Amino acid sequence: MVYTHKHPALLIMGGIFLLIGILVGTGALDGLIAYLHAGKYKGEMIWLGYILGVIGIVFGAWHLWGRHEEGDLDYYGSTVAGAIFIMLVAMIIRWFVAPYVAVLSKALGPVMGAKYLHQVLGLNYVVLGILAGIIITNTIGVPMWARNGVRLSRLGLKTGVILLGTLYSLAELQQLGKLSVVLIGFFVLGSVGLVLLLGRLRGLPNSMTGVLSAGMGVCGVSATVAASPVVKAKPVEIAYTIGTILLWGVGCMFLFPIIGNMLDMGYVQFGAWAGTGILNSAQVAGAALAYQPDGIETLKVAEIFNITRVLFLPIIVLWLALWFVKREEGNERVNVFQVIFQKFPIFVLGFILMFALSSTGIFAPPQHYKGKYFDNNIPESKLLKPEEVAVLKAEFDKVKQAKPEYAPALQRLIENRKIMSREDDALIRGLNNAKIMSKKANKLLKKAHKAVRHTAKKIKKFRQWITLLFAFGLTGLGMQITMAAIRQAGGQPLVVGGIVGTVKAVLSLIVILLFVHETI
Repeated sequence: MVYTHKHPALLIMGGIFLLIGILVGTGALDGLIAYLHAGKYKGEMIWLGYILGVIGIVFGAWHLWGRHEEGDLDYYGSTVAGAIFIMLVAMIIRWFVAPYVAVLSKALGPVMGAKYLHQVLGLNYVVLGILAGIIITNTIGVPMWARNGVRLSRLGLKTGVILLGTLYSLAELQQLGKLSVVLIGFFVLGSVGLVLLLGRLRGLPNSMTGVLSAGMGVCGVSATVAASPVVKAKPVEIAYTIGTILLWGVGCMFLFPIIGNMLDMGYVQFGAWAGTGILNSAQVAGAALAYQPDGIETLKVAEIFNITRVLFLPIIVLWLALWFVKREEGNERVNVFQVIFQKFPIFVLGFILMFALSSTGIFAPPQHYKGKYFDNNIPESKLLKPEEVAVLKAEFDKVKQAKPEYAPALQRLIENRKIMSREDDALIRGLNNAKIMSKKANKLLKKAHKAVRHTAKKIKKFRQWITLLFAFGLTGLGMQITMAAIRQAGGQPLVVGGIVGTVKAVLSLIVILLFVHETI
């Protein structure tokens, strides 16, 4: 069978990418980029536009005018068209559509639009990419010339998960506290076990049950993507899990602060509850900031619990690998070592290896989280300028009267022109969230924070590749989801996810009220 189709599509797509690279590189699209607030993508548009443009043109010319015979060259060469097709859809959404949706959302107001509609509903390039893929496959359909390459989306996801291990460090455990590890461990393992039980009772396929258990138990979308190849989940099952997580998170975003205020929960208590009961990271942060808009204590605790969940991911994936083999093969007894060496996916071992390397400090200082670490040994050029210090000085008395707890950190920032410690950094972030000072002063607080909160250069590169791989993989995943498959799956995943999410939220609330106080 010859897989390569003589079609001009790849040549045209290569030309589009090259045109984007040229237009952005020459500044022709500067006005549009400024309107969309998409300046952070400018460099990516240029280098990726040139690379994918050249690849598309070269292979497109071969597809259109070359001779194609059955063989490895034909099979692998034919995948380029589908891969470029996915990347074109994913990057148009990432560079233009998602920023435009953000602009429209913010136009509705800083609370309803920017915070709730955009952040809570997760209207980012990942979700929009999946939706775009679903729309394409259920309307015009994936073209014949692209179908072989669309299958590469799973390879993109697996590679992205491997690199995901570089963003976390075992040294974070030193800052988490025993209580957060015990509490998260209990509810992560309990949630996974409960989903597996309910999935069996309600007759869900093992693949659906497995991927849903990871998503609802661990850390949302990342866990869903990591576990999906282990349990051989279908694209529609992954989409159902992601949808369940996002819907559950939206409800929690509104309900958690209301319940927290009704129960008069402390900042640490609420942060622990949000970090345990809500899965999506953006929604965890949103709930914490909704509960304490004038400080950072709640957000810090919620982030601690969120980090802890991530560290359980390798354990859960191993558990699911053993569970899936036993269920699928019908064996009462499973040889653990056989599963690890023969059945356990290589890409998950890659994640664990990268996580271990990251913990040694090979990519960034070992105390980092997602490549960010505190270091106030900064050059003169990053210190606040005398005129900037004068702005902060002019508003010092206002801070001292309204929020005296932030005044000492602000005083040290004024004296030294930089943030002096992790504790001061947290206080300065809290002062910025409190919105006591003018916009100009708050911008200077952000500048001071960014000066001492570094991101390792290697991690920046890893994060960029992870982003691109996930955009590629999840957009391609959407192209494999049909409405017929969605109807066939039914509403059972949402029911099971809702039950488990509710049980976890209620039980974790009770435990936190009983055992968590204002220190961890």
